[in-house]
Amino acid sequence: MFEALKALIADLTSGADDGEFGERDHRVAAAALLVHLAEIDGETGAAETERIRTIVSEKFGLNAAETSRLVAAAIRSDREAVDLYGFTSLLKRKMDAPERLQVIEMMWRIAYADGEADELEDNLVWRVAELLGVSSQDRLALRQRISGKSGPAVD
Repeated sequence: MFEALKALIADLTSGADDGEFGERDHRVAAAALLVHLAEIDGETGAAETERIRTIVSEKFGLNAAETSRLVAAAIRSDREAVDLYGFTSLLKRKMDAPERLQVIEMMWRIAYADGEADELEDNLVWRVAELLGVSSQDRLALRQRISGKSGPAVD
């Protein structure tokens, strides 16, 4: 019984037990939010898809094969999700405040992949920022940076 409890705790804290991206992996949660954002307007273009791959590869230091597996896991996770809370609560537990800011930055990068963020994309970023505890001031500052209205992206 002790071994079963130990295995359960290891599974809950590791995110993946076989080298793949598990549902409790914060990288899947972040990428699923990007996938959801890209699909929210009903038109996922090649620019948005490629931007997701580039962003997750850079952010999480993944090679091409790992990036493909992560994006596939994110798509599955997004399709199975009933709301955003599952993703954001996991990110809040696993990421500190600067990392959560980076998630919002990544979302703005997807929203502006086609040159402009529409109303649905803006609303989704706002809701996720609220759930992650990112202030309106920080969210809007990141939007301005990504949209090209001011300085460089958050490190």
